[in-house]
Amino acid sequence: MSEQQQPPPRREVVTGVPRGTRRRPPAHTPARSEISEQTTLGATYVRALMRSQLRAGLGALAVLGLLLGLLPLGFLLPRAATGPLVWVALGLVAYPAMWLIARWYVRRAERNEADFTGLVTDPAEPAG
Repeated sequence: MSEQQQPPPRREVVTGVPRGTRRRPPAHTPARSEISEQTTLGATYVRALMRSQLRAGLGALAVLGLLLGLLPLGFLLPRAATGPLVWVALGLVAYPAMWLIARWYVRRAERNEADFTGLVTDPAEPAG
């Protein structure tokens, strides 16, 4: 028997709506609508943000209070042992330490807000 030559298989191009224009409904209700509608879940989201901001603020305040609260104890040490060391601690060590605490607090607060924004925004929405 002679074999017949079969034509090559026909190629088909499948087209559809481009991905950027097609919009799927979210798998869950976006948290933003929960917050704007003032539901219990929305209130929970806002309370969680407020608690994390309060925790960061109280942590910074505790470290600052401990740092500045211990400085006057240096004046109770014998003057011969400490000399100008107390004044150096007051003038040179306290301010950079306060600056570092403040910087940590601001970065932590911004991170809390960024985490909250990431939770609230719908991933299907364009940024901006």
